[in-house]
Amino acid sequence: MTSAEHSPLTRKLSAFVALSEVELAVLERLHQRRRSFVAGRDMVLQGQSAQAAYILSAGWVCSYKLQADGTRQIVDFQVPGDFLGLRSVLLRTSDHSFEPIVDIEAAEVQTSDLLDAFARTPRLATAILWAASRDEAMVVEHLVGIGRRDADARMAHFLLELGSRLALVGIGSKEGFDCPLTQYHLADTLGLSAVHVNRVLRQLRESGLVTFRDGHVTFHDYGGLVDLAEFDPEYLDQTGPLLK
Repeated sequence: MTSAEHSPLTRKLSAFVALSEVELAVLERLHQRRRSFVAGRDMVLQGQSAQAAYILSAGWVCSYKLQADGTRQIVDFQVPGDFLGLRSVLLRTSDHSFEPIVDIEAAEVQTSDLLDAFARTPRLATAILWAASRDEAMVVEHLVGIGRRDADARMAHFLLELGSRLALVGIGSKEGFDCPLTQYHLADTLGLSAVHVNRVLRQLRESGLVTFRDGHVTFHDYGGLVDLAEFDPEYLDQTGPLLK
């Protein structure tokens, strides 16, 4: 039994493909360069080139773009099992920054190792492409949320999406999940002010739908929250077309 066999990434990819011993061995090699990063210090900077990709093993990371006036837009959050900087490695320059929200553990993956893994195990490459496609679908959904959903539905949709993503790697459920995000993180993600975020969370709590308090999200009425957000998880493709 390899350590990679029980990693969040393996659990995530196993929703798409029944991994073979050879593929698990390749994943084990991709996990060899294990590193730790402290909260608040960027791992990758916007505009940086020739950097590695990372497989997040523990902790949360935010990816963001910094504006000329010093404000930032958080593009997405990475949770255990996610790749960080995969697109930037292939495009050679990062178009956004990555900042750990808490102290994290990640495996550093060099471009040459990644391309070698793809050449050796095409099914594994397809599974990683599936995971990257899910990430792109989520960014599209976030754009729709900011542009078209009201604040309550936007928040509800975001929390439901996080719960679904965490459930896939075994650290979330329809009851809730631990969440280290602050109201400022939520504001920078959802295009709201911190004051507005506070107001929306209070409204959702008073409506008996969800509570976000002391680093934990508790779903009180999961179905009601789904209805409010018009949340259809099909874009997350949680089960995937399992390849044998």
